[in-house]
Formats: sequence, structure tokens, C-alpha cells
Amino acid sequence: MESRIDIQKVEPAAYQAMYALEKYLATSALTATHKELIKLRTSQINGCAFCINMHSIDARKLGETEQRIYLLNAWRETNLYTEKEQAILALTEEVTLITNHVSDATYQKAASLFDENYLAQVIMAIVTINAWNRIAITSKNNSWIKKQQRILPGLLINTGRNSFLFINTNQI
Repeated sequence: MESRIDIQKVEPAAYQAMYALEKYLATSALTATHKELIKLRTSQINGCAFCINMHSIDARKLGETEQRIYLLNAWRETNLYTEKEQAILALTEEVTLITNHVSDATYQKAASLFDENYLAQVIMAIVTINAWNRIAITSKNNSWIKKQQRILPGLLINTGRNSFLFINTNQI
């Protein structure tokens, strides 16, 4: 896969605007777990290998379990995620797949569990990672592949449902 435009190089002001959103989110009340679940699930749905790889590694560094990472694309079928995490994941999916709109039920569930500020921060985190996914996918940023394989060799498998599974080949 050949890389396309390097937006950071060509339009640095645009990247600075994206980084401003990241700085805002870094100062938000969102827990690190909530941030990484949003980033990883959104990236799975969008099929952004660059972001799935990065956020899987970040989640592990924060103490996220392999089981929760592997089962994230099937979160509704497990009891591994808290009620708040489930509400965030449902909202993440509906915002990311926006063509179907965000249902009142999904929004009301999230609104019942979080105050307005936290809910706004969740929405902004979802919007931000969607933007990053679209930049990475459109520009075919693949410079990370060989670098990351030296750091964490593994397989990134498309499960066929807009979800990916990363297998650390050091553990096989």
C-alpha cells in the first residue's frame, strides 16, 4: 500500500487544529479507559488499521486486558463492560455510523448515566477519533507498519464485520 498526501506536512495548521481537540480531551474528565474504548471501537468500525494498532497498544499500556480488547467488537455479547462503558460503546457506534442517526434510546441511556459535561466530552472524543480515522484512511498512512512490527510483532486480522483482531505473535 502506497502512502498518499501527508496532510501534516502540507497543511500543518489543520493538524494543529486536530491537536487542539486532543489537548482539550487530555484535560477533560474522561477516564483513560473510556477514551481508549472510544478510540479503539471507532477505529474498528472504520477499519483504520493505523489507529487500531496504536490504540490497542495504548490500551494495554493503561492496563486494559487482552480479553476486553479482543472482545470489544462483540461487547454486547459479554459481561466484561460496565453499564457506563456499554452506554459509551453504543453511543460510539451510532455516532460513527451516523447515517442511521443516534437513537433516542441510546442517547437517553448515556444521558441518564453521565452529567452533561461528561456526555459532551464523550461525544467530542467520538467525533475526534472519527476525524483521525478518516485522515489516516484517506491518506493511507502506512509508515507505522514496519516500525510497529519491530515493537510488537503481530497479526491484524479483519474479522469481516468492520472489526479487527490483533494477535501478538510473541505470545503464540
